[in-house]
Amino acid sequence: MLRERVVVALLVLPPVIWLITVGGWPYVIMVALVASIAVAELGLLFRSQGLRPSLAIMVGGALAFSVTIGTSGFANVPVVLAGLCLAGIVWHLADYERGAPKSGTDFAVTLSGTLYVGWLASYLVSLRRIPDGEWWVLLALPTTWLSDSAAYFVGRAFGRHKMAPRLSPKKTWEGYLAGVLGGALGGGTLGLALGLVAGASSLVTGAHGAVLGTAIGLLSPLGDLGISMIKREVAVKDTGNLIPGHGGALDRIDSLLWAGVLAFYLATLLAR
Repeated sequence: MLRERVVVALLVLPPVIWLITVGGWPYVIMVALVASIAVAELGLLFRSQGLRPSLAIMVGGALAFSVTIGTSGFANVPVVLAGLCLAGIVWHLADYERGAPKSGTDFAVTLSGTLYVGWLASYLVSLRRIPDGEWWVLLALPTTWLSDSAAYFVGRAFGRHKMAPRLSPKKTWEGYLAGVLGGALGGGTLGLALGLVAGASSLVTGAHGAVLGTAIGLLSPLGDLGISMIKREVAVKDTGNLIPGHGGALDRIDSLLWAGVLAFYLATLLAR
């Protein structure tokens, strides 16, 4: 499985890096498509348990968040949020009349799933739109992978103290601490390298990379554990089988959801 993951990563990374560098609508479309697939996987997990969240609203909402932010930033996001709530309540009221037994729960899953995946993923669009956005994205994503890799390999080799035995039995506190340290070192090193390329005026630096990497190491595992909680509840190993050796789209972006948020707010705070 490790070999499959490496091969897929080598195939996927070049076009992803190219899209990050190009930016604009090609990048927005990439984020929107990945987010829509991931949120559809989430909806299908709950549907496998007999619930009836609206896949149309979940996918449409995820697309709307990314496209709206790609067009006008946060200015029109409240309209998307209001429209999501309106569409959700109308859909599930009608679905209850058609015989759905748990429309209240379905409504909650539709809204929360769209917000958690679609809204958080759209921060990667917001991050790309800011000054030096391409460098911040190129810092945040690899730093998350470096942190995850450090946590995985150290936890596998030296982990003794379980972190969340019900949610993810293989995760250990030793691995978690390695992820924090790996994020700090990886982010600092990558930030230094990217800062040299971006130029002296860029806010992407080794120090800022280390701060971001530390924050990612500390908080991004919540994304992984959150999706693990849902997978445990519905008794599945992966959210899908889209990517050989990697599972579904949601399995791959669960930690990245928070990385985009952290990088965006750090970058905007530094720019003040």
